[in-house]
Amino acid sequence: MKALTDLTEREVLALAIASEEEDSRIYRSFAESLRADLPGSAGLFEAMADEERGHRDDLYAAYRERFGEHLPPLRREDVRGFPRRRPFWWQGLDAGRMRRETEAMEAQAAGFYERAATLTRDLGVRQLFTCLAEIERGHGRRAEALTAEQETGDAAAEEAKAAHRLFVLRYVQPGLAGLIDGSVSTLAPLFAAAFATHNNGQTFLVGLAASIGAGISMGFTEALSDDGSITGRGSPWLRGLVCGIMTTVGGLGHTLPYLVPDSWTNAFAIATLLAALVVAVELLAISAIRTRYMETPFWRAALQVVLGGVLVLLAGVAIGSA
Repeated sequence: MKALTDLTEREVLALAIASEEEDSRIYRSFAESLRADLPGSAGLFEAMADEERGHRDDLYAAYRERFGEHLPPLRREDVRGFPRRRPFWWQGLDAGRMRRETEAMEAQAAGFYERAATLTRDLGVRQLFTCLAEIERGHGRRAEALTAEQETGDAAAEEAKAAHRLFVLRYVQPGLAGLIDGSVSTLAPLFAAAFATHNNGQTFLVGLAASIGAGISMGFTEALSDDGSITGRGSPWLRGLVCGIMTTVGGLGHTLPYLVPDSWTNAFAIATLLAALVVAVELLAISAIRTRYMETPFWRAALQVVLGGVLVLLAGVAIGSA
């Protein structure tokens, strides 16, 4: 692996061409990921991608004039100490992080061109490198200015609103769906086992199995239901993980009281009372989350969730007591 100072003029030009092409693709990816929610920021990255592609064309024209059509297959990874752009590093970034990364990328590019200008003996190529260094620094200043602009006034409010919407879509909705399923669907098997056996240990095992099973099922259902490419709901596996964990947590909440040892006096009654209290807390928490993030009036959310939970609980008690 060579250092930058060990490269020939041809290799330096080829490296610059490859770098501009790669940065253009990264900026276009930024634009694509922001287009639906932040069109202003997406437009900036689209313009920067076009400029980087223009730089690539200028560099290739200079290369063809001196060395012909063929470009050696030289990449950032082939040069020791050269800043690298890993293909996964920009995935999942928010707009603020994208702008900060852009500032760093442009500063690195400017430093590269300033260094490259000292390595070429061709006056025209040297002038091109010097010009590109100044342009890249201008890009960095534009990204910095956009960051300051987005952090104040209407732009900041609009971006905060968009970020909140994405947070709800990607985390709150799958988490809430899991919490509702875990808190409600596991009531029937848990209380059926409790009233059928009057044994805390066996009831706990049933509740544990129901909670974990529901978590795995809901996690895969959420992950496979929507890949996020159209809805913008983000990584399906991250949503599935959130949904699965919250489903399991919802079921375990009213399962844990049955860890009360059967050797205690009135152990079954104590565990069942505690489980019922936990269920009440879970249902109220679900109602509060729906009010906070889904803008559902609390009384309506509580009525819907509590009614469903009570019906499932009574079904479990009736089956277990039969």
